Amino acid sequence: MERKLRVITIISMLVVGAIAGSLLNTTADGASNLATPGTTNDPVVTKSYVDQQIQKALGNGSSSEPSNPSTPSQSGDEIKVVTLKPGKILIANAGAEFIVRSGKAVIYTQDSNGVADLTAGVDLLNGQVAPSNHLLSFPREGRGIKVKDGVNSNLVVMVRGGYTLQNQ
Repeated sequence: MERKLRVITIISMLVVGAIAGSLLNTTADGASNLATPGTTNDPVVTKSYVDQQIQKALGNGSSSEPSNPSTPSQSGDEIKVVTLKPGKILIANAGAEFIVRSGKAVIYTQDSNGVADLTAGVDLLNGQVAPSNHLLSFPREGRGIKVKDGVNSNLVVMVRGGYTLQNQ
C-alpha cells in the first residue's frame, strides 16, 4: 500500500510539473528584448558605413601625411609588398603592421620601447632580429625595420598601414 502511495505521489508531481511548465512557458531571459534584424531598433549597416563613422569619430578623414612626400606611403587595410635595400629604413606610421617575408631584418627605434611581435607575444627592442613570417605591430611612429648590418641582400616586407622610407 505504501509503495502504491509513493508511485501515485511521484506520478502526480510529474503531471503537476508538466502542467505548470506549459502554463509558465516563457522565453529565455533577455530573448524577448531582441529586435528583429533590419528594423529601426536593430538596423543592418555596411562595413563602409561603420568605417566612415569611425573616421568621423576619430576626427581624421584621411591618413597622416608622410614626413617626406617623395617616399611611398599607404594606409588602410590594403597590404603592399615593399622591397627594402640595404642602407634604407622602413619607418612605420602609428598602427602599421609588417611581416618580413625574406631577408635578414632588425628592429629600428630611437627610444627605449620596441615593437610588438604579435606572433611570438614578445616586445622586440632596437637592434633585435625581426623574425621572418611574424606579424609585427608598430604602436607609434618613428619605429621600423632595416636590413641587418653586414647583409647585402634586400628585404621583402608585407606592409599594412602607412610607412616611409629613410636613409640610414
